[in-house]
Amino acid sequence: MTFTTRFAPSPTGPLHLGHAYSALLASDMATDQQGVFLLRIEDIDRSRSRTHWENQIYDDLEWLGLSWPSPVLRQSERLHVYEAALEDLWSQGLLYPCTCNRRDIAAAASAPQEGAPLLGPDGLIYPGTCRNAAIRTGAMPRNVPLRLDMEQASRVVSPEIEMSFLETGFGPNRETGQISFSRADLVNTIGDVVLSRRDMGTSYHLSVVLDDAEQGITRVVRGRDLFEATRIHILLQILLGLPRPSYHHHSLIRDDIGKRLAKRDDARAISKYRADGASPEDIREMVGLHHR
Repeated sequence: MTFTTRFAPSPTGPLHLGHAYSALLASDMATDQQGVFLLRIEDIDRSRSRTHWENQIYDDLEWLGLSWPSPVLRQSERLHVYEAALEDLWSQGLLYPCTCNRRDIAAAASAPQEGAPLLGPDGLIYPGTCRNAAIRTGAMPRNVPLRLDMEQASRVVSPEIEMSFLETGFGPNRETGQISFSRADLVNTIGDVVLSRRDMGTSYHLSVVLDDAEQGITRVVRGRDLFEATRIHILLQILLGLPRPSYHHHSLIRDDIGKRLAKRDDARAISKYRADGASPEDIREMVGLHHR
């Protein structure tokens, strides 16, 4: 099996130093292993994705000295794949429609009988308001958020299947190596995550595992902020019969006061450094990667 990494940005703003670090690191790993580095455009959020940002991604990455095979996989062209996976999970009785908005969830999660709100990979852990009342028979509903019933999903996984992943980087608490978790962890610390968002027809969690499988990714290289979400992805890989890659979660590039960089941080956009006369080697030095 060919060692394969990927960089998967969203065309919703300029690439910054954090993106440069992740892309360069993934490409360097592939080069070191005589493998393949792939690019994927995660443009499922059609309300925020823009063609000029996508073009800027190609331009910035090529300027950094990166190359990848064509054609580039674009999520907006794979909505039928995500829908088929949702239909599969719906037929297993693992999804249910949810009509709660963020305010409803916050109010329910902070109710006295619920105790203190708990945070998971997607923010507040869903308190299960719609779980028991939702209709799960008949045709899968469209254009409505669909949640994964985490308790039911964890039950259908065979006890012989190990819930774990290989981490070659580090988690937030320096976790590395073989990372195991239990079904109780999924229920209590993640909860019923959304797998299909309104007006999108999918979600990051669903799309990323299907796309990694389609591209034959063997090593997922991404920021440490996604470490906890990996448990969701392992579960989906099991439920959908997908291969399980290894993971390398890397540190985040932060600003001068320690805040994680975001796409709104235009001052640290790669294009801004380019305009100011920086070289690709300068960018490598800024993010702490050796010149190659």
